Amino acid sequence: MAASSPSSAREQIRPIAPKLVELAEKVVYGEVWERPGLSKRDRSLITVATLVALGRERQLRGHLERALGNGVTKDELAS
Repeated sequence: MAASSPSSAREQIRPIAPKLVELAEKVVYGEVWERPGLSKRDRSLITVATLVALGRERQLRGHLERALGNGVTKDELAS
């Protein structure tokens, strides 16, 4: 996930808080996302389910696209 293109929200914040964006990219999208234990597919399912449960619609679109790229099917996302 570390190699993904940055979201527009991160790019809007980068000039104001570049270290925050750097830490998010390194820690959250690098170390945490890439650690062993769960497949990227399973992490995507958990992330999507969490965003739905929290009502975070603005964040959901990008994660749905990423989930499809990580092997989650449209049928699984619709269930």
